Amino acid sequence: MKTRITELFGIEHPIMQGGMHYVGFAELAAAVSNAGGIGTITGLTQKTPADLANEIARCKDMTDKPFAVNLTFLPTVKSPDYPGYVKAIIEGGVKVVETAGRNPQEVLPYLKDAGIKVIHKCTSVRHALKAQSIGCDAVSVDGFECGGHPGEDDIPNMILLPRAQEELEIPFLASGGMADARSLVASLAMGADGINMGTRFMATKEAPIHDNVKQAILNATELDTRLVMRPLRNTERVMYNDATQKLLDKEEALGDKIKFEDIIEEVVGVYPKIMKEGKTDIGVWSCGMVVGLINDIPTCKELVDRIMNDANDLIKKRLAGLLS
Repeated sequence: MKTRITELFGIEHPIMQGGMHYVGFAELAAAVSNAGGIGTITGLTQKTPADLANEIARCKDMTDKPFAVNLTFLPTVKSPDYPGYVKAIIEGGVKVVETAGRNPQEVLPYLKDAGIKVIHKCTSVRHALKAQSIGCDAVSVDGFECGGHPGEDDIPNMILLPRAQEELEIPFLASGGMADARSLVASLAMGADGINMGTRFMATKEAPIHDNVKQAILNATELDTRLVMRPLRNTERVMYNDATQKLLDKEEALGDKIKFEDIIEEVVGVYPKIMKEGKTDIGVWSCGMVVGLINDIPTCKELVDRIMNDANDLIKKRLAGLLS
């Protein structure tokens, strides 16, 4: 399948693996790229730029296909060494960078001068238009269904994607609720040039996370996520568990007086214990409503091949058949 995204990134299939904290390691990124999509290393999961450089090198040992690095720009008390991470990306020969969080304009000239394609993650049309105006090559449009941070507008993809298609000139990926061929074909119909999958790639054999996390995703339904940190305007969609309920109880009790410090126990430093040790109830962790569509743990190649084969059948048989 050829779309503007496959052409832009030099890949076979219009499927990207999104950046995910303590999930997007070299093993998963390489597996997705080898399957014909484009995998993504999560930059800030690596504690230092040197660690990221090593992770990029590990990925290059596992694939000769293009892969991306995610770099999230978020307001923090102690800002990461962003210039160091950018340097590691450029010197590592990475072809694609997925930026997220605040405006990436400061680093864009360095990435573009190195010939790197930049795709920015957006949760609204206005942010996507801004990304286009500053020179991003593409955007990932995240609907309200997505895991992680869906923004504050609460617009689902059935509305957001056609609106993006009406306004944007650059290519864009559909993100949030993406799991299978139906997701891909529907996204293409609404104007997207491919899909960005996060949670679905967590439930694959190559995902370097604990089996307890994968089983929690398999056991969940579309009703098993919750939105937390809404009062802080830092909304995050997470798996429902004991820690999630504890956090929600705090939000209800404290109301508009709640501060980030009140929920540190549930959100700070929990990912290594969840993703590596399998302590799935110790804190909140991002996942999308798409858990309701995930029923197996295939290899990345099996998953990507299935999506593309089923998409081909959907387009050529079911949809074409409706016309006759």
